[in-house]
Amino acid sequence: MVTFLVRRLAASLVVLFAATYMMYILTAYSGDPLEDLRTSTARNKEQLIEHRIQVLNLNVPPYLRYFIWFGGVLKLFIGQFDLGQNMNGQQVSKLLGAAIGTTLQLVTISTILAILLGVIVGISTALRQYSAFDYTVTFMSFLFFSLPVFWVAVLLKQYLAIGFNDFLQNPTLPIWLLAALPLVSGFIWMGIIGGDKRRRIIVAISATGATALSLAVLVITNWFVAPGLGPLTIAILGVSLALVVTSLSTGLNNVRARNAALYTVAIGMVLWYPFNLISSYISPILFVLLAIATVLVGYAVGYFMGGEDKGPVARTAAISAFLMGGVIALDRFMQAWKPYVESSYISGRPFATVGASTPNLRGSFWVQGVDQFTHLLLPTLALLLIGFAGYTRYSRASLLEVLNQDFIRTARAKGLNERTVVMRHAFRNAMIPLTTLVAFDFAGVIGGAVITEKVFAWSGMGSLFVESLRRVDVNPVMGFFLITGTVAILFNLIADIVYTLLDPRIRVN
Repeated sequence: MVTFLVRRLAASLVVLFAATYMMYILTAYSGDPLEDLRTSTARNKEQLIEHRIQVLNLNVPPYLRYFIWFGGVLKLFIGQFDLGQNMNGQQVSKLLGAAIGTTLQLVTISTILAILLGVIVGISTALRQYSAFDYTVTFMSFLFFSLPVFWVAVLLKQYLAIGFNDFLQNPTLPIWLLAALPLVSGFIWMGIIGGDKRRRIIVAISATGATALSLAVLVITNWFVAPGLGPLTIAILGVSLALVVTSLSTGLNNVRARNAALYTVAIGMVLWYPFNLISSYISPILFVLLAIATVLVGYAVGYFMGGEDKGPVARTAAISAFLMGGVIALDRFMQAWKPYVESSYISGRPFATVGASTPNLRGSFWVQGVDQFTHLLLPTLALLLIGFAGYTRYSRASLLEVLNQDFIRTARAKGLNERTVVMRHAFRNAMIPLTTLVAFDFAGVIGGAVITEKVFAWSGMGSLFVESLRRVDVNPVMGFFLITGTVAILFNLIADIVYTLLDPRIRVN
């Protein structure tokens, strides 16, 4: 394995060297980096031109100037990594550092959600092939996949942000909407659950009633002004998530796993009130440490309750504890909603249409978190809808191909239950082709979402690259290319390792 990885890494570095050389030459010859100064009316124009020539080494031919830039990259090994300066005299490494942070904040969440939701929905449609649910998801996937992202972004700004901000000025739902939403919900859940006619009718009635009751509670309690979950809702969500995780991880017949997952929910409910008392003092670092501690506590509970089946039980309890902690954190963020909306910097219109944060906003960790959410919501949704469509189709096709193979028929012939066949045999093998897609997508997101960043006025990697390319500012372009190329190499190596973990038959040597 080590020999293989070293060999692959060495070959990739040679390719990266050749690619960066070609990119440097093409960028340098694509225009005149002194054009803005040549047309300037400044009195010291000649001095400015001479200064830029000296700073950017423009008096050296591009095919030789590349090696000056590459020498700064090699200084990484002596701790003096240098990507040069841009036209304005700013250090490219600092510009890239700020741009990468903004881009990761924007696209990482949307990519992870697109992968999770796309894989879950894709697998569900594969298991319900040619059903009404499958046809509906297929139609929506092709629809989202064909929509231009800039058009989706504009619609989200108009109808979700501006429209919802107007709604919050007088948060009352019209009668027709209160009547229509439960019916639509019942129809959707009837299609998702499926089954015979009697089962569909029961699901439709139950979903319609539950939605109508939820809407009534939201309106009566004025939830849109001061949202929150409360202990009862947290308990219901925690138990539901614990049962879902158990059913997927080990099956509900595994009593130890089910009890361990429910114990983590009980522990979370006991700690909910003390957590709220100290939550005002929580910082980002402490929040991360608490999340890690939550997973460790859940794992410990599962390990001690697992008996002879410690591994799967501990895994189930750890995931359940993490999700329960997420529900409690969500409730605390909701409690910060009202102070955030009433801030003088927000003026009662919380959903932002531009920018990554509200300038000069001060507040607790929770208020800052709500601010990040309101700025991330629209661009994340725009990217999520497009990515979700692709992952849905890929995961559906991959699972259907695996389900038709001989070893799946053999597993069923042995008498294994359907959950074991799907989750332990089919799903694991279906993820092998998706691993390549995920690796490339994660490498690609570092490059930024150029159009989305432009629509929502985010200054990320994509915007930096396009602006530098337009000005023929070679150093920022090369810094961008170097980072994205390096990340692509690393994720391809990770994909090779994941292949061997998913399928022991695959060996790299």
